Amino acid sequence: MRIALVADGEGGGWLQELGEASGQVRRVTDLADAVRRAELAHPERPRWVWSASEDVYPDLVGAGVRVARCHDVALTEALLLGYRGRHDEAHSLGAAWARLHGRPVPDDPVRPPGEGAAAQPALFEADRSTLPPGTDRLAALVEVHEDQLRRTAELPDSSRMRLLTAVESAGGLAAAEMSHDGLPWRPDVHDEILTVLLGPRPPAGQRPRVLAELAARISDTVGRDVNPDSPAQVLRAMAGIGHPVESTRSWVLERVDHPVVPLLLRYKELSRLHSANGWGWLDTWVRERLGPHGERLGRFHPDYVVGGVVSGRWATRGGGALQIPKAVRGAVRADPGWVLVRADAGQLEPRVLAAVSGDDALAAAAAEDDLYARLASHVGGDRERAKIGMLAAMYGQTSGDAAPLLSTMRRLYPRALEYVDRAARTGEEGGTVRSWLGRTSPAPPSWPTVVADPGGDRRRRAHGRFTRNFVVQATAAEWALVLLAALRQRLPSLPEGAGIVFFVHDEVVLHVPCSMARETLRAIADAETRTRITLFGDTPVRFPMDTVVTDDYARH
Repeated sequence: MRIALVADGEGGGWLQELGEASGQVRRVTDLADAVRRAELAHPERPRWVWSASEDVYPDLVGAGVRVARCHDVALTEALLLGYRGRHDEAHSLGAAWARLHGRPVPDDPVRPPGEGAAAQPALFEADRSTLPPGTDRLAALVEVHEDQLRRTAELPDSSRMRLLTAVESAGGLAAAEMSHDGLPWRPDVHDEILTVLLGPRPPAGQRPRVLAELAARISDTVGRDVNPDSPAQVLRAMAGIGHPVESTRSWVLERVDHPVVPLLLRYKELSRLHSANGWGWLDTWVRERLGPHGERLGRFHPDYVVGGVVSGRWATRGGGALQIPKAVRGAVRADPGWVLVRADAGQLEPRVLAAVSGDDALAAAAAEDDLYARLASHVGGDRERAKIGMLAAMYGQTSGDAAPLLSTMRRLYPRALEYVDRAARTGEEGGTVRSWLGRTSPAPPSWPTVVADPGGDRRRRAHGRFTRNFVVQATAAEWALVLLAALRQRLPSLPEGAGIVFFVHDEVVLHVPCSMARETLRAIADAETRTRITLFGDTPVRFPMDTVVTDDYARH
């Protein structure tokens, strides 16, 4: 059963059952309660139809409602437009409806960066819509949904696209839930980490003590006052000591043999920590409360962007959730009586390549727990060289040690290499490629002839490397989405705030009571099996999940 839903901006809204004989429009004054009742009343659970561009689900989650399935017309529109090479076009409900009626297409609403822990969105705001004023929003939603079903059915690989739109929509559900629940974060531990590395918290606008000391040592070492935060001053200082450099990037400075270089590199490292995850970040992004024994507990509430990268990987609006540095990971701690359950899919991309290419030899290697150990037997038993060779195959690296290893990979796994070689040739010729389920790469800009533009050939090769990896990376992102969707369906009934709390590329973290850790591990194993079968059927390729139960994210 499918039920279309729009909010009225006052806590209520309109519902309509969809199908061959669509039901009557139903007006409800308490939308959250109506959705909750519908979820309980139907054993198969409804598939809700709505638009991420109108932020319906975050409001429902805030009202204590979780749903099992949905069809998100905004996320689906982006996939269908991308399939036709129209990645840059607006994909909100209003944009899709306007295209359907031949009207001017509005831009997608500009979403500001996440506001962090202080954000207090109003419940069921109605002004998020990009539909023209006075438009029947429910009718527009139903019309766009029906058009998307028709367009999907017309695709040559419609069954795969249906799966992709389903798991992309499920990703939208998981993202809203994780943003609401938050990643467990100990503000006191974070403060201790920063104090050890940087010194006590400084007054606003001043450097922490350790950074101030490093800045003074840098100036003393070069014999002049230098502001290490100013690239121009650093460049002048380096030239003044007889070591001119073209930039202040770390890898450029590392080539210079001078006592100031370790000081500059350490300053850059700690300054980056202070600006990206220092006390200001803690104040902005972590919502704090007291635990049962007076301990300072908190939650980091990222603002996820589903499909924010062209490959299908996620992004975030502020907060840096996908790049939590190792230095502060120790602040990610389970609540008392709870645990973190981490599940990481190791060697995901080479295993995906084995599955999509149909290369029997690589599939045999991917049937092992450690794919690289199996490959190492062909390169003198050196596992690290085997890893370099496989990465060279997927990323098109041909320089240095990678060249002979790539030749070995090409001889051992011809079908796998031809799969990515073909994708690279398509990219070099200006074409597009698709993932396993149909996510489509953006077309490159038109290239002038090599005679007119000597750099054109270089850009062609670069785009070929992009499409070479796209067919693997985008499919790996789909594997992760299917896993996320399957895991949401298989988790046991959990108390409020428990469940999936973090997701990045090929890793998922859950926060559950200690008593439910074993059930959660079983759910992860079941979800992995279901993911493999759903995507690749009866494949010998294995996708082992490295699972850890811990109270401290940094320990493993």
